[in-house]
Amino acid sequence: MITVFGEGRGFRVVWLLEEMGLPYRLRPVDLLAGLDKDPEFLAVNPAGFIPAIRDGDVTMVESIAIMEYLLGRYGHDSKSGAPLAPAPHDPAFPAYQQFLHLGEAGLAGTIQLVVVSRNFAPESERQNWGARWTLDQFTRQLGWVTRQLARAPYMAGDAFTAADISVTYALTLASKAGGVVLGEAEQAYRARTTGRPAYRRALETCQATKAWLSSPG
Repeated sequence: MITVFGEGRGFRVVWLLEEMGLPYRLRPVDLLAGLDKDPEFLAVNPAGFIPAIRDGDVTMVESIAIMEYLLGRYGHDSKSGAPLAPAPHDPAFPAYQQFLHLGEAGLAGTIQLVVVSRNFAPESERQNWGARWTLDQFTRQLGWVTRQLARAPYMAGDAFTAADISVTYALTLASKAGGVVLGEAEQAYRARTTGRPAYRRALETCQATKAWLSSPG
């Protein structure tokens, strides 16, 4: 059985596993409690960041890499049979690849500095130059999502794919913890993706994420 270590970006992995109908277990990791108290996790990922997975003899880190691994090893279809990753010859494949990676490299990874500054830095340092510059970069990258939503309901076109899991997580992080106000198109998009049964099942598994989303602020 696949073990997922940690929530946060691990929510992407749990959501994908629910879409694919694969058995797994979530093993919580409390980063705030101090990783010196969690030698089992450090044995899996000595770098100490989440998520990570263990699948038999395979250990993987980085949420997008994990998603590509799961899709490649266990098939590209959801539990319902709908493809979660277009085949390379599919016309939707370039957009799928772009937005799968944009969701982390251009969006979630970019907004992380803003999130940390806004929520954890001393009050006098929360509006620092780096955070302002990073927020500007995030806004520029978000333009790719806005333009795509003017053409299609999902990131790869007319059908939901794993790229939507990637981007939805990033938009959620930005709006919940980064102070970003999403436009109408992005809000409607999030409503579509988070209305899926697999998302709701993932949220029931990831109780820390559920509590975070329901908390004020």
